[in-house]
Amino acid sequence: IFDGAMSHARVYVNGKEAGYWPYGYNSFHVDATPYLKPGEVNELAVRLENENESSRWYPGAGLYRNVHLVVTEDAYVPTWGTYVTTPVVNEKYAKVVLNTKLETAKGTDRSVYRIVTEIKDPNGKVVAKEENKLSVFNECQFEQEFAVDTPALWSVENPFLYTAESKIYAGNTLKDEYTTRFGIRTLEIIPDKGFFLNGKLTKFKGVCNHHDLGPLGAAVNDAAIRRQIRIMKDMGANAIRTSHNMPAPELVEACDEMGMMLMLESFDEW
Repeated sequence: IFDGAMSHARVYVNGKEAGYWPYGYNSFHVDATPYLKPGEVNELAVRLENENESSRWYPGAGLYRNVHLVVTEDAYVPTWGTYVTTPVVNEKYAKVVLNTKLETAKGTDRSVYRIVTEIKDPNGKVVAKEENKLSVFNECQFEQEFAVDTPALWSVENPFLYTAESKIYAGNTLKDEYTTRFGIRTLEIIPDKGFFLNGKLTKFKGVCNHHDLGPLGAAVNDAAIRRQIRIMKDMGANAIRTSHNMPAPELVEACDEMGMMLMLESFDEW
């Protein structure tokens, strides 16, 4: 998984091109499996081009964000394979819906797979738990519903975060574990009135912030990102528009934790 590579990334595994991704800001992933040589030394190489005059701001160059090597079993949750919604939220309870994709080897009997998910509150206490088998109707996706009593709602002032910790089993054999972090909240835009977070009128007080970290440059730096957010919070800001690109995952995680709303701008000149 490449969190960002500037730019026109060509990924090679053992000298063979395994993937191409032109955009320098979006995260992307490449499956290296078909190109690997078991029991041997394997080489991963990335070729990048830093074009002249590609931006009005400093784009950086090279592998300026983190790269992750993910090793799985023959059945696993794919990259970004979960999706959480909270369709019902009130003071007494919240309904949480978790969809989890599953990748398996061809010809596998999918009826043997089950998922066990625990939802934990900000203090690590288990507040809901469900176990489901893979339904023939959903093909390769688990659908789970949870009820969380007296939920702590995510807000700018109190950014409470829950985690859904899922384990995938084939029979009694553990195949994969996947954690999804989320906030329970409601979002509503009412014409002529504005934006409402958890039923409360909320004004966006924010900045348009380029991805670089000033004199530190484009390389992602978690401590510097959190320092920026603390300064903005002290200024009274509650929102960031990412100018003009998809942000580093570290920024998204920090905003989730620190109570900063994000408006993600996908691209500009691209």
